[in-house]
Amino acid sequence: MTAKSETIKEKTAKGLLWSGLSNGIQQVLNLLFGIVLARQLSQTDYGIIGMLAIFSAIASCMQEGGFIAALNRKKNVTHADYNAVFWMSLMISVCFYLVFFFSAPLIARFYDEPRLTSLARYSFLSFLFVSFSIAPRAYIFRKMMVRESSIISLASLALSGIVGIVMAYQGYAYWGLATQNIVFTLTVSVLNFWYSGWRPSWSINLRPIRELIGFSSKLVFTSIVNAVNSNLLSVLLGRYYTAAEVGNFTQANKWNTMGHSLITSSLYNIAQPVLAKADGDKARQKHIFRKLLRFTAFVSFPAMLTLALVSEEFITILITEKWLSSAHLLRWLCIAGAVMPVSFLFSNLLISRGRSDIYMWCSIGLCASQLLGMLLSVPYGIGRMVMAFSAINILWAFVWFWFSRKEIDLRFSEVLRDVSPYVVLSVSVVACAYHLTSGMGNIYLSLAAKIIFVASTYCAALWLLGSTIFRETVLFITQKKIE
Repeated sequence: MTAKSETIKEKTAKGLLWSGLSNGIQQVLNLLFGIVLARQLSQTDYGIIGMLAIFSAIASCMQEGGFIAALNRKKNVTHADYNAVFWMSLMISVCFYLVFFFSAPLIARFYDEPRLTSLARYSFLSFLFVSFSIAPRAYIFRKMMVRESSIISLASLALSGIVGIVMAYQGYAYWGLATQNIVFTLTVSVLNFWYSGWRPSWSINLRPIRELIGFSSKLVFTSIVNAVNSNLLSVLLGRYYTAAEVGNFTQANKWNTMGHSLITSSLYNIAQPVLAKADGDKARQKHIFRKLLRFTAFVSFPAMLTLALVSEEFITILITEKWLSSAHLLRWLCIAGAVMPVSFLFSNLLISRGRSDIYMWCSIGLCASQLLGMLLSVPYGIGRMVMAFSAINILWAFVWFWFSRKEIDLRFSEVLRDVSPYVVLSVSVVACAYHLTSGMGNIYLSLAAKIIFVASTYCAALWLLGSTIFRETVLFITQKKIE
């Protein structure tokens, strides 16, 4: 093995370890903050905030503009490139804030919720703060400064969570949730500047944007489509159902997202940079991708299916029975959430290969399919709508594979060989846990028994079967030092 490939392997392993550790701690913090806030706030508070989520998501996509991925792919990046991205992001942010500021009454009218006018104008201030972090984030991402990125995320999450909790206990309700998001984006921007060491100059030259725009424009359009798709349920629920029902979905989706984002966030910091560095060597890129795919399946399926298994106990114990209606929604979302990291990995392969056009059209197709499925499900209630949403997300993983396979000569049989052992084992272990614990009346005992049984049986089976990914993960954690 060459020195270069050794370097890539070490960076990948250390990056995954740092990302996994960081995201694990973040999810613990999210869990603690989420428990406290859910106990203090109502379904309506979460529902009102959930109605604005799609607008924030779209604005964030426009601000980022696909520039982080575009700068990552560019062979030689100069200060002028980062500087152009900084000023372009800032100008886009100011324009978007003004548009949404004056559109706030229209948003409130659409949902028939007058409180949204002032809340939207306040909440959208986060657009302005986020724009300052785009260029330094691109610098940190390209340099694979995973440790620094982890510190930034943890510090921002901790500070914003504390602010949100204090405001909730002071009676600010949904205003506390909005402030929490603003504090998070502001802290992220400040710390990205601090750790990157990069500083903008007053010499504003946007010409480098022309070189990036061909690739990034497709990514930003796709990001908008993905943002719409991710928040499609919240929009339709807000239109056709009550704020409380939107709040139940928002709560379920939050826990589901926390689960699968632990995996996708770790992959995001690693997949694109590592696959891009192997560009030009298709065999090497395929080897890296398949190893990432096995690791993703190894973690994602048991984790998300276990969360689906314990959804009722989880919701009842952590955030009380008032949220129990969200448990069955969480169960279906988690089943789809098990597949999402796999789809995410395929989409990142397309980006690393420079196929932002395919990535864009696949995302548009997914969004269109989701919209059709949601509209057809409206008369049958929120439960059927979430089931349709989840089913389409699962099936779309095959579409991502179909368009990714030619990029690295990947065969379906290879994907099955990489993924199916972990899928079959996870489903089998979770099914056994369900039947063995079905008679337990104590929810605390039931929760503990299900988790312990799944974790111990899954790990024991992988060890006995000689799983390479499992053994390598255990050896790396126990023998390697984090540098």
